[in-house]
Amino acid sequence: MNSFNDTRESDVGLATLGTETANDRTTDLDTMSVADLLTVMNQEDRTVPLAVAAALPAIENAVYAIVAARRRGGRLIYLGAGTSGRLGVLDAVECPPTFGTDPGEVLGLIAGGERAFLRAVEGAEDNPDFAVADLIAVGLTVDDVVVGIAASGRTPYVIGGLDHARSIGASTVSVSCNLGAAISQHADVAIEVDTGPEVLTGSTRLKAGTAQKLVCNMLSTASMIRTGKVFHNLMVDVQPTNAKLVDRARRIVSAATGVDEDTAAAAIDQAGGRAKTAVVMLITDTDFATASARLENADGDVRTAITLS
Repeated sequence: MNSFNDTRESDVGLATLGTETANDRTTDLDTMSVADLLTVMNQEDRTVPLAVAAALPAIENAVYAIVAARRRGGRLIYLGAGTSGRLGVLDAVECPPTFGTDPGEVLGLIAGGERAFLRAVEGAEDNPDFAVADLIAVGLTVDDVVVGIAASGRTPYVIGGLDHARSIGASTVSVSCNLGAAISQHADVAIEVDTGPEVLTGSTRLKAGTAQKLVCNMLSTASMIRTGKVFHNLMVDVQPTNAKLVDRARRIVSAATGVDEDTAAAAIDQAGGRAKTAVVMLITDTDFATASARLENADGDVRTAITLS
C-alpha cells in the first residue's frame, strides 16, 4: 500500500498525538500575566532535555550510522518540512564553518525547496513524491544516510523520502516527537523524543522544535568528532572566514599546542589558513608538507597524525 495513503488514513488520530493535545497547565494562557506566561514556558522547556535523554540509545545508533556513511564517502542528508525542515537546513549550513566540511557533505532538504525556508509553501509536505524528486536531484546514493525529521512523526514528505532512501539501500534515521510515530516504521534507526503537549497547543516550533535542534546538534557534532574534526574539545577544522573566526582559530591552535597566540598565528599563515595543519606542524615540529601528509595518512585525525613516524 502507498505510504502516503497510509499516512493520510492515520491522520484521523492526529489530535490524539502528544504534540497536538492541549496542555492542562496552560488552559488560561491568554489571561496569564507576562511573568506567569514566561515562567510556565520556561518550566515546560526544562522538560525537553530529559525527554532527549530518554532517547540517547537511539541517538547513539544514529551517530554510528552517520559515521559509517561518512567513512565510506557518503553524505548526511536531513529531510523535513516546515520547522523540522528548517532545523535540518540550519544544522547542515553550520557544518562547513564549524567543521571545515565541504558544503556537499551535509545537506538539508526542505519540502517546497529553498524558498520554503523563509516562507511556508502550502501543501508541499503532503506529497511524498516531492521528497523522492528532491533526493534524486541531489544524487542520493547507497553510501548516504537520510535523517527524516517530523515533529508529528507522520509527515508524508518525510515518509516518502525515507522509503525512497531505503529502496536504494541508503541508511535511514527518523526523528519524531511522539512515541510510536508512523515514520519510525520507515527508518533503520528511529529516534522518538516524547516532548508532550506544547504550551501553545500544536505549536511544535516550541518544545518539539527545541528537542529536534538538540538531536541535530548531537548527530552532527558527535559524528564529526568521530571522523576526525575535533582535537580534544577544539574545533580544529574551523574555517577562519571572518575576523571572529580568525581570532578563534588562533586561540584554538594556541590551546592545542601550548604556544603563544603570535606563534599560533604565524603557523596558521604558513599552513594556508588551516588550523588543523598548523596544530600538527607545531606539535610534531614539521613543515606544512609533512604535516599535511601526516593528516592525509591519518584520515584527518590529529591524534593519529601526531603519532605517525
